[in-house]
Amino acid sequence: MDFTPSEEQSAAQGLAARIFGDLSTHERLAAAGTGTDAELWKELCAAGLPAAVEDIGLLGLVLLLEEQGRTTAQVPFAATCVYGLLAVAEHGTAEQRARLLPGLRDGTAVATGAFPARGGVHIAEDGALYGAVPWVPWLRDATHVLVADADLALWIVEAGAPGAEARAAGVTVELVETTAPWSAGRLVLDGVRGERLGNGQPGAYAAVLATARTAFAGLQAGVCAGSLARAVHHTVTREQFGRPLSTNQGVLLRAADAHMDTEAIRVTAYEAAWRHDEQRACEAQALTAAWWASEAGKRVVHAGQHLHGGTGADLDHPVHRHFLWGRQLDAYLGCGGEVLEELGLLLAADGHREGVS
Repeated sequence: MDFTPSEEQSAAQGLAARIFGDLSTHERLAAAGTGTDAELWKELCAAGLPAAVEDIGLLGLVLLLEEQGRTTAQVPFAATCVYGLLAVAEHGTAEQRARLLPGLRDGTAVATGAFPARGGVHIAEDGALYGAVPWVPWLRDATHVLVADADLALWIVEAGAPGAEARAAGVTVELVETTAPWSAGRLVLDGVRGERLGNGQPGAYAAVLATARTAFAGLQAGVCAGSLARAVHHTVTREQFGRPLSTNQGVLLRAADAHMDTEAIRVTAYEAAWRHDEQRACEAQALTAAWWASEAGKRVVHAGQHLHGGTGADLDHPVHRHFLWGRQLDAYLGCGGEVLEELGLLLAADGHREGVS
């Protein structure tokens, strides 16, 4: 395995770091409330970062999402890249790629996914989709939604332009507030016609889910790194009894544990992404990254808030956003216990197949 970024990946990461660092400020995040920073999204798309993901691969996307996580930038970057760009590029037909990818590249189309599938959507005999999904991240901004029916077949639903009056017939988006400000919504499908992604290849759902878990683990690595950086700055500059808080052994140990947890999230996300880009089996590695993102991520953002002392209890403090994002990512795509059970079943099934062969 070689996790050394290519020249293109490093350049894209540097550009992302600059844009997120310059524009995703505390003041802009406060002004955005629970919505999307539309100007930041336009800047990212104008810089060509979503479009670059097809060239720099999933590992490159993980690097970009780390930069987003450091600043908790409120844009539908991960969702559009995972459920739109990569899903269509890897599983769509030639016609779908030609028709859908240009809008996803330049940001005029925004994608999200109703993942993981919970059996809330079914397809009727006439081919129409019915059902509801309790919450979908970035749904309020989405023009396209990737959904799975009860048989885990993937369908692209054109949701129409954002706004209650502009939604497509048969699609209803109801505002839902989640732990993190992800512009989420409840999706209701009432007889809408979906478009089958690709030619119905088996395993497409599992592949997209593994990609999503890897990408959002990369996002969590950035969230944790940002939280820890804030905690380090606070403990180094804040004095108690005439010396910095960082000189206390308890503070040092807590920060060290948070650092090791953050590195574990990062390296497992890198491994899963690298294996994906090398077209190797990566489902188990994606589950491993998701487990670390859930369990370790939760520990890190709690530590980041605790190391701020009383300041960390201020809901308007920037570190609180990292706490909210970390807790949201802890549950999204499967909490630690669920993911660990799924990983165990996968490993047991692989072991059984090897034994049979």
